[in-house]
Amino acid sequence: MFIALSSVCSAQAFEKGSNVVSAGIGFGSSILNYTGSSQSPGISFSYENGTFEAGDDGVISLGGYLGFKSYKYHYTEGEYSTTDKWNYTMIGLRSAYHYTAIGNEKIDVYGGLMLSYNILKYKYEDNYSGNSGDYTSEGDYGSSFGFTAFVGGRYYFTDHLAAMAELGYGVAYLTLGLSFKL
Repeated sequence: MFIALSSVCSAQAFEKGSNVVSAGIGFGSSILNYTGSSQSPGISFSYENGTFEAGDDGVISLGGYLGFKSYKYHYTEGEYSTTDKWNYTMIGLRSAYHYTAIGNEKIDVYGGLMLSYNILKYKYEDNYSGNSGDYTSEGDYGSSFGFTAFVGGRYYFTDHLAAMAELGYGVAYLTLGLSFKL
């Protein structure tokens, strides 16, 4: 029944000229894996514009990405304690291929690539640093360009609101969220 209904629909979930804004919460990450650290979920925002038609079966989108993730590690032994904090911000340009031959106006499946600049802010504090008492160090350590791949899908509940899921290497391996078609 699902296949029969999807072949009747003529409109597509994503077409040339579509503009979609998404917000998501991510789980898992390749950014840092430090045993004993606490971490925030990855938070991401993206924008896509259906820029080019790709034959009869697809649309290529161009857009942007902004993601955040943080980690904190605290160590205490006796009176000595240290705290390390890592804050990551990822700013990227993305392009995706949206497969439109599914024929269901509620489903949008896509895969793409992103070029990003990954900004790392690091802060270290301890309560013992030689004779000087408290010590704080912070700066930009390890900020760099990155290249990532992703696949995802959206299911539209209404003409403008969709649930979305993405797998890839942004600020998280898995991102779940909402998308809004403008």
